[in-house]
Amino acid sequence: MSTHYPISIFAGRSNPALARAISRAFGQELGRVEIKNFSDGEMYVHYEESIRGCDVFLIQSTHPTADNWLELFLLIDAAKRASAARITAVIPYFGYARQERKDQPRVSIAAKLMANILTTSGVDRVLTMDLHASQIQGFFDVPVDHLYGSAIFADYFRKQELENLVIVAPDVGSVKMARSYAKKLSADLAIIDKRRPTQNVAEVMNIIGEVEGKNVLLIDDMIDTAGTLTNAANALKDAGALNIVAAGTHPLLSGPAYDRIESSALTSLVVTDTIPLTRTCDKIQVISVADIFADAIRRISTDESVSTLFV
Repeated sequence: MSTHYPISIFAGRSNPALARAISRAFGQELGRVEIKNFSDGEMYVHYEESIRGCDVFLIQSTHPTADNWLELFLLIDAAKRASAARITAVIPYFGYARQERKDQPRVSIAAKLMANILTTSGVDRVLTMDLHASQIQGFFDVPVDHLYGSAIFADYFRKQELENLVIVAPDVGSVKMARSYAKKLSADLAIIDKRRPTQNVAEVMNIIGEVEGKNVLLIDDMIDTAGTLTNAANALKDAGALNIVAAGTHPLLSGPAYDRIESSALTSLVVTDTIPLTRTCDKIQVISVADIFADAIRRISTDESVSTLFV
C-alpha cells in the first residue's frame, strides 16, 4: 500500500497567473517561497515553510529567457535539500523541446541536456503538456506524465459546432496531431506541404486535400514567429477556404508573430495559457489548462492513472 504525503504546491515566476489558477482548481493555496535576484542578477530561492516529508509540486513554464530554467533547477535543489519526500516538476511548456535530435553535425541535443540537468537537480517526476516530440519522454530516467492539449481544444471546438469542417496540419510534422483532431471532431483532414529554407522562415508549397468552400481548423503544438501558421492561413484563403481558425498549445509568439497574426487571413487563434501573452490581440483567445493540470496533480499525489484523463 502506497504512502500519501502532505501536498505542497509552489510556483516560480515564469507564469504566476497559471500557477494561481492551478492551485485554485486543486483547492489549495500556493506555498510561500521567496525568489529574488541579487544586484548582479544571481538568483536566490528560499522556501518560507517546512516541506520536510511533503509531496512537492513546482509549477514553472520554461519559455525564454533561460532564467526560467535556472529558477526551476534552484527550486528543485532547494526542495531536495529541505527533505521533500517527492518532487514533481510541473512544466506546462518544456523549453528547448525543438532541439531533440542531432539533425546536422556539431549541434547540441538541448532537450536531452535539460532532461539530464532536471534529473541531476533532484526531480522525481515531470508533468508537462504537448512536448514538441513525444520521444523526449525517453530522455528521462524518472517518470514523465505527458498531458495533451487536444483534450481541451477538442472539447472547446466541439461546443462551437463548426459546420463543414476540415482539420489542416500546417506541416508534415503535425499530421499525427491533426489526424487525432479530425477523428475527435468527425472532420476531414488536409495537409500543407511546406518547406523551410532557413530557420524561422516557412514557405507554403502545396495543399493536400479539399478546402474550397469549407471552414478550416489549423492545428499546431507551438507558435513561435507564426510564419508557418499565417503562411498556411493565407494559402488556404487563396484556395477558397471560408473561416480559418487556428489552435496552438504554446503561444511563444516572438518577433513579428503578433503583427503577422493580425494581418493574416486567420479569423481567430485559440491558444492555452501555458505561456503568458506579452501583448493583447483581438484575434487571439486564451483557454486555460489549469483544470487538467490540477486534476493530474491530484492523480499523481494519490498514485492514480493520469492517462485515463484522455480516455
